[in-house]
Amino acid sequence: MLQTLSCATDRRRLKAPFRISRGVKTEIETVVVTVDRDGIVGRGEGVPYGRYGEDCRSVVDQLESVRSQVRAGLDRQGLTGLLPPGAARNALDCALWDVEARVAGTTVSALLGRARPGTCVTALTVSLDAPERMAAAAARIADAPLLKVKVDGVDPEGQIAAVRAAAPAARLIVDPNEGWNLDLLRGLQSFLRSARVDLIEQPLPSDADEGLERFRPLVPICADESFHSAADLERVSGRYQCVNIKLDKSGGLTHALELEKMARARGLSVMVGCMVCTSVSIAPALILAQGADFVDLDGPLWLVEDHPHGVTESGGLLTAPGGELWRL
Repeated sequence: MLQTLSCATDRRRLKAPFRISRGVKTEIETVVVTVDRDGIVGRGEGVPYGRYGEDCRSVVDQLESVRSQVRAGLDRQGLTGLLPPGAARNALDCALWDVEARVAGTTVSALLGRARPGTCVTALTVSLDAPERMAAAAARIADAPLLKVKVDGVDPEGQIAAVRAAAPAARLIVDPNEGWNLDLLRGLQSFLRSARVDLIEQPLPSDADEGLERFRPLVPICADESFHSAADLERVSGRYQCVNIKLDKSGGLTHALELEKMARARGLSVMVGCMVCTSVSIAPALILAQGADFVDLDGPLWLVEDHPHGVTESGGLLTAPGGELWRL
C-alpha cells in the first residue's frame, strides 16, 4: 500500500463580519489535508484557532511531523498517539476516514453502522452587535427553530431581549464566549429563564470556571472552551450540564465519537458545534450530530463561497452535503 499526505491552506471570505466577545473576523483560513492511498484520495479540513495557540503554520508543521508515518500506512488508531487534540489531528483523522470508506467502496456512516445523515435542525448564529442590529438579523431568520445569540458582558440583557422580541418562537442558545463573570451570570438567572433561553454556552473564562461547581443554574450551562478531550471530562462534569463537542477541539471524528459516549455516561447533554468552516468540516460532524441534543453547524453558511455539493439550509434545517465532497 502506497499512502501519501498533502496539505494546503485555504482562505475564504465571509458574507458579513462574525463578531463574538473576543473579536471579529471577516475571513477564515483552514488547512485542507488529502491522503492518497493507491490512487484513491480522501480529505479532511482543520480550522486553526488562535484561542488555542494555533495558526496555519503550526497546524501544517504538526502534519509534516507525521508525513513518514502516513507513508508507512498510518491509520486512525495510530494517529491518536502521534498528535494532540486539535485542528491538525482533526484534518488528518477525517481524511483517513474518507479514504478508508472510498477504498472500501462504502461510506463512513456504513463503516460505523449508522444511517447516512439527511436533514437536521441547526442553530443559526446571530452575531454580536448593537441590540437593534441583532434584532434585525434575528428577524431575517425568525422562522428557524433554533438560534444562537452571541453576547458580551456589556449589555447581554439588551442583546438577548432584542433577539427574543424579533424571534418569539425560536429556541435560544446564548453564547458569551467566556465574556461573563460569576456575579453577572448569577444576576442574569431570572432574566434568562423569563427570556426562555434553553442553554448558556461557556459564560465564564475556561481558567476561571471553578465557581460553577457550587452554582445551581436555572438554565443549563454548556462547556465549550473548557472542554476539548477526555482529559477534561472529570473536571467539566462537576461544573456543567452539557458539553460542546467540536472536531477541531477533539482532534477528529474518532475521538469525538468516544467523547459522546463518555459524556452520556456521566449524564451530560451533548452539543455538536463547529468553527466557521467549509462543508468539508461539517460532513463528519453530521455523523456525530445524529444523537446530539443541540446542533450548531452553520459555519459554511457564513461563507461567500463554500465547496460545490456542500451543505444547504432552509428555515434552520441543514441538509447534508453530497458524497462527492466527503464520503458521508
